[in-house]
Amino acid sequence: MDKLGELKKTLEESRPAPWDMFPDIALYMDQVVSYMTRQLVGFDGDTRLTPAMVNNYIKDGLLPRAEGKKYGKEHIAYLTAICMFKQVIPVRDIAPLLEAATKDGGIEPFYDTLTSLIDNEMTKVSQKITEEPDEAQISSVALELLVSAYCSQFLCKRLIEMLDTNDSLKNRKKRKEK
Repeated sequence: MDKLGELKKTLEESRPAPWDMFPDIALYMDQVVSYMTRQLVGFDGDTRLTPAMVNNYIKDGLLPRAEGKKYGKEHIAYLTAICMFKQVIPVRDIAPLLEAATKDGGIEPFYDTLTSLIDNEMTKVSQKITEEPDEAQISSVALELLVSAYCSQFLCKRLIEMLDTNDSLKNRKKRKEK
């Protein structure tokens, strides 16, 4: 299969695991890192999660502390979101969004919404790949996606700035202390 066909297949079929398919038992750090390589669709080797990154996310208040030395479903859900979001916005901007999005219902409903959005977007962008496109078509689709990503990122950053209030900073500090 050619590279474009493989890419289309990845976009159509690969998805993060749904909440109910997460491991039923708590995982140690190395197991979480290993699990996340399968969880993160389309990530290249240099963007993999490391134990140091997990520890930094905990220190920054993005991720709850492990219970003992074990990580549960909520940690996998948060890490999936963090790893995906940091490809688009700075890590420091992720906290206000996560806090607002999980405020009322918690992490599970947020994660379900996230995976639904991922599914919809992956399906939508996969449809932009046509059978045997020429260079002009590839260039056109790449330009369209790039402009869309730029505009989406611009708006996303401004909306997150609106969410990032002094109250969210206080809540992050409280979460870090737990």
